[in-house]
Amino acid sequence: MDDELTSPSDQAAWYCVRTKTKREYVAARSLAQLDGVQSFCPRLRYRKATRRGKIWWVEAMFPGYIFAFFSRLERERDVVHTHGVMKLLRFGDHIPEIPTTFIAELIQQMENQEEDDMLTLQPTVKEGDEVEVAHGALQGFQGKVVEILPAAERVKILIEFLGNRQVVETDLFSLILPSRPIPD
Repeated sequence: MDDELTSPSDQAAWYCVRTKTKREYVAARSLAQLDGVQSFCPRLRYRKATRRGKIWWVEAMFPGYIFAFFSRLERERDVVHTHGVMKLLRFGDHIPEIPTTFIAELIQQMENQEEDDMLTLQPTVKEGDEVEVAHGALQGFQGKVVEILPAAERVKILIEFLGNRQVVETDLFSLILPSRPIPD
């Protein structure tokens, strides 16, 4: 049986790289500067409600991991000693190659975005959805969306309060939204 740790292939392939905590983007940029190495750090961008108001939040799609395309025979040592990198993902003595089709599909999902490696997520809600208020004065209340006010990023929900049904307006980002199936 071939020991992949002692006999790396001279063919370039995609590998999963373990990064230091919160250093995925730094590691990807550092790897991209090496000759013969491509890196891919898919990131998610979304709005998040904070005490300071709504802010855009960016984080790695796969926290602690990025992808790199290189020849292990020629570049493994350079890759694992790059700023922000901890090691290659391995299972015992096996360092798996990531299928090119998987990376290609991820890249395709990122197309038509502001940045090639970032996917912007937008909360989606529609009238009739059952939601729960996650924070604020109505935290824990459940209700049904009756109107969407997209320009203000707010919704009106119907809740039961003190034995009566009330329509209240709330911030879209303070809701726990229903899960939706992932489109094909």
